[in-house]
Amino acid sequence: MKRKTILCLLLSFFVSFNLIAAKPKLDRVEPMFWWAGMHNPHLQLMVHGQDIALTQVSINYPGVEVKGVTQLDSKNYIFIDLNISKDAKAGVFDILFKQKNKVIAKYAYELRSREAGSAMREGFNTKDALYLIMPDRFANGDTSNDNIKVMRENLNRENSLGRHGGDIAGIVKNLDYIIDQGYTAIWLNPVIENDMPANSYHGYAVTDFYQIDRHYGSNEDYRAFAKDAKDKNIKLIMDMIFNHCGALHWWMKDLPSNDWINNMPEGVDMGKIEYTDEAMNKMDKSAFTITTHRKTVIQDPHVAKGDQDHMVDGWFVPSMPDLNQKNPYVARYLIQNSIWWIEYAHLAGIRMDTYPYPDKNMMAQWNKEVLEAYPNFTIVGEEMFFDPSIVSYWEGNEANKDGYIPYTPSMMDFPLQGALCKGFTEEEGWENGLMRIYLTLAKDFLYSNPYNLVTFPDNHDLSRYYSVLNKDLDLWKMGIATVLTTRGIPQIFYGTETLMEGFAHDGHGKMRADFPGGWSGDKVNAFTGEGLNKDQKDAQKYIRTLLKWRKGSKAITEGKLIHFIPENGIYLYSRYTNSERVVVILNKNEEAKDVDPLRYEQVLKGFTKGHSVLDNKEVDVTTPIHIDGKSVIILELH
Repeated sequence: MKRKTILCLLLSFFVSFNLIAAKPKLDRVEPMFWWAGMHNPHLQLMVHGQDIALTQVSINYPGVEVKGVTQLDSKNYIFIDLNISKDAKAGVFDILFKQKNKVIAKYAYELRSREAGSAMREGFNTKDALYLIMPDRFANGDTSNDNIKVMRENLNRENSLGRHGGDIAGIVKNLDYIIDQGYTAIWLNPVIENDMPANSYHGYAVTDFYQIDRHYGSNEDYRAFAKDAKDKNIKLIMDMIFNHCGALHWWMKDLPSNDWINNMPEGVDMGKIEYTDEAMNKMDKSAFTITTHRKTVIQDPHVAKGDQDHMVDGWFVPSMPDLNQKNPYVARYLIQNSIWWIEYAHLAGIRMDTYPYPDKNMMAQWNKEVLEAYPNFTIVGEEMFFDPSIVSYWEGNEANKDGYIPYTPSMMDFPLQGALCKGFTEEEGWENGLMRIYLTLAKDFLYSNPYNLVTFPDNHDLSRYYSVLNKDLDLWKMGIATVLTTRGIPQIFYGTETLMEGFAHDGHGKMRADFPGGWSGDKVNAFTGEGLNKDQKDAQKYIRTLLKWRKGSKAITEGKLIHFIPENGIYLYSRYTNSERVVVILNKNEEAKDVDPLRYEQVLKGFTKGHSVLDNKEVDVTTPIHIDGKSVIILELH
């Protein structure tokens, strides 16, 4: 009995000693600060630090109440649920972490004041034209951040998949060029930290959701750029990823919970994998559950549950672990992170990557919360599928047949993009050629609001449009004119205006080439026009002319669409309001055609003349309208 007592005393002493000996450390609190007067009074802080769960938390600040503290599987995390009342004032207060009433760590938490009108900020809409920039490939404005000692990958312009040095400073330096071209909004591919050892330039393997990648600049640089753009009436759209993070995200060494990541492979040290293309191609991927990318399993009413789970919960690639949005703490972390960036960086929109891959219920909740906080904000989702019946599932406030309401204001219009590629390259037929464009738009009944869709000829994941059209400038002009005049919100990829080339099947690095003039010593400078050939200058002027005209055309930016079934290589459509009408005529034929106005009486009746936007001529619309071969006419009727 004495022996048992002594053993119990020793065990008790050992446990007490270890509790006393444990010295919790505070590494980070996320979000790092917040704002007073936010729509949602609930704020959940994720706190990380060695043995931080062995502490007790206290806060003494008017209007801020600790509602609960939760530890998941790791003792190195706690989640603090706060209620911030509408009466709470901006200011700084200490979050105290105690052991046995002794403060062993504290964090000075700040509630900031919101800018006037923050909640009612205007998102991007049909009046806007988006310029898509891959920051690493646009312009190098600050060579001091080309190589960062503490980061895993640095400058290597010889490698098409390496870091090339483009940054925020380069965009700021050339902001006037973007404005002069006629754009009103900028969408940047992800600028959040990607501290991966290879292929980190694209930005889609996030290693810290709250930090701008140091190769691009700092958080303060990004915020200053956003403010500068806003002052010049340029809206900023942030590219975000909820589906996955980078394999070397800081939390991967010590996950908050065992289910933070879906299908975490057993016995794999993510830090010891070589993430080069060559190594990834050779590696044994059998330990990983890779997504099937069969995205129709979401809509399929007959789907096998295993197939659906494999798509949604599988990893995008081995370097991108799949986040489990069904975990409420993961969901809250991601939702708050997006709101933090909206408030911090003056954002007007978010483009959400890989939209159908995360948990769809969480995505709907995210949309609702963001739009409750910012009613005029715009979110656009990426569903890279070329069938409107699939893309439309994710758009709008109406219930799908399965009862799911997505609440997403906008989606990327991949179906129309696909039609724009085939429509101008294949022979005319019953469902081919220009009919593809017509038939795609004819399915707009599937969308809640097709006018909110983002239209585009190409982007960072697709072959360059000029290459797709076999470098035919006339066809390119017809396609660009369609994007800029049909329904929707147009987006142009950097370099499209200078006829940049590249096919996706030849490697993403090539079609994401450096913008000419963005680097010291470039012989060709698209910003000034120096070194551009005749066709490149013509293309640049063409887009600039259309974009600047588009700004002042209510028929295009606010109007409805009527189109006529293409016949004999001619496609005519009209954009109109009660007071304005624009007619667009496409002639895909090699030879010139005369268009009979009687066929299009519905949109031409009552008008006698049309001002031709592209050549500044007057056109009689009561007699056959002459249109050259492989060309487009845009007429403002009067």
